Amino acid sequence: MQQTLHVALISATAKSNSLHREATSFGMFTLAYGLGKVFFPIEFWMQNQAAISLKSSLVSITPRTNNGLLSPYPHTLLNPRLRRNSNYSVLNCTGIEIPVPKQRLNPLSFCNGSVEDEKLKAIGVKEIDVATLGNLCVDIVLNVPKLPPKPLDQRQAYMEKLSNSPPDKKYWEAGGNCNMAIAAARLGLRCVTLGHVGDEIYGNFLLDVLRDEGISMVEMDEQNDVVDHSRAAYKTLLCWVLVDPLQRHGFCSRADFSKEPAFNWLSKLSNEVKMAIKRSKIIFCNGYGFDELSPGILVSSLEYAVEVGTSIFFDPGPRGKSLVSGTPEEQIALNKFLKLSDVLLLTSEEAESLTGIANPIMAGQELLQKGVRTKWVIVKMGPKGSILITASSISCAPAFKVNVMDTVGCGDSFVAAVAFGFIHNLPLVNTLTIANAVGAATAMGCGAGRNVATLKQVVELMTGLNLNEDDKFWDELLNGDFGVQEITLLTKMVMNGSKIQPNHTSLPKVVSELLPMLECTPKEQAFAW
Repeated sequence: MQQTLHVALISATAKSNSLHREATSFGMFTLAYGLGKVFFPIEFWMQNQAAISLKSSLVSITPRTNNGLLSPYPHTLLNPRLRRNSNYSVLNCTGIEIPVPKQRLNPLSFCNGSVEDEKLKAIGVKEIDVATLGNLCVDIVLNVPKLPPKPLDQRQAYMEKLSNSPPDKKYWEAGGNCNMAIAAARLGLRCVTLGHVGDEIYGNFLLDVLRDEGISMVEMDEQNDVVDHSRAAYKTLLCWVLVDPLQRHGFCSRADFSKEPAFNWLSKLSNEVKMAIKRSKIIFCNGYGFDELSPGILVSSLEYAVEVGTSIFFDPGPRGKSLVSGTPEEQIALNKFLKLSDVLLLTSEEAESLTGIANPIMAGQELLQKGVRTKWVIVKMGPKGSILITASSISCAPAFKVNVMDTVGCGDSFVAAVAFGFIHNLPLVNTLTIANAVGAATAMGCGAGRNVATLKQVVELMTGLNLNEDDKFWDELLNGDFGVQEITLLTKMVMNGSKIQPNHTSLPKVVSELLPMLECTPKEQAFAW
């Protein structure tokens, strides 16, 4: 029994580097040509493997990247620059009818590039682990004698003075959600960033860093050839990270001096962005995303993720407090993220700011109860450790003792490890343990971006078994009726729990369970561009 499908024969232009003349033969197919049939060998020249989808009326050829991640949109995911030049065509397609046996349907493959929403919704495989939404920027990290002044007009003048003399490239670093993506990739997760970067030196730098870490990017653009991308509104967002002699940090960017998001010209989600959300297990957004993207775009991404079954991680960060009293659109968007996210991550101060409850456990439970889809609320408490709250349990893990050099990027690194635990369905206290380790290992370095924790550093820290235990703190915090079935506390020693005290899980046991997983983590591999 055969059905006739259309195959898109793909040929590359001379400039394309995504196809290669290494012939991979898919055997002899019967071509329907005129009134007769001709047996013809079809060969596709691909740089790597290819996947053929026979589930629709179009058979598409999709290259695999070097780290095994299927690219659903090779002309955008692998190189977002290509789409900006309308004179540069990567693929030329010709339709040919081929009778193919029905039993060769492959539900793991998908159609190419520009597809309609109906085809998007038919896709069910999620081979991307984490997608980050917005907040892509280049950090310019500088040591300064004193932090910039607080008045907005003086801060703007301060930043403009810095911008007039661009610093050496050695001070540049990937920032924002790049921190989370890099930390996640180093744990072996497959990552893609969704956002906008300009077509200039800073944008090219950011794309090079992501590529070197094995991370893909999907450009959020209006796909309008009339748009002048040289305008300031289309340039890569720069964030000046200023460090004074006391290691205190000050941050400023052009987004601080505008009432509108930096990329407010973005009005809708493209099919490429929807495809990436659909293909991802987790989409992560933080409060700084509101500095770049409009509340409407963020809510559209949130609602589409809910529709296609992608888990949502949200960290309001310091912006959460200002969003509570922000524009009506910002308040609506914040409330939707707090209610529809699967995992909420906050510091104890941020949790209190959003709930008015000082006790971090009770504040977390309040957020959990108000959530519609919320499964986990995680409260970060700096050097004390972290808490993971579910409807039936509370898990607690003290932090690791380290010499802190720089706290920038620690929270982003922490989220990456939480995503690792979520995806691998780890015991909750194990998830907190590796998250604390990744965050602490990042704090031992200087700055974020490529300086976030490496896998080797994380393993060394965990196997050192050096917890910052504070029995008095945890006894006081857990002394209450929280209405849960189980309370678990990570400790160096094993003790059986009772109705009065929590169950104690030993750190050596947790580390022995985590190490085999981390030893199997693949090394970072850059995508083929």
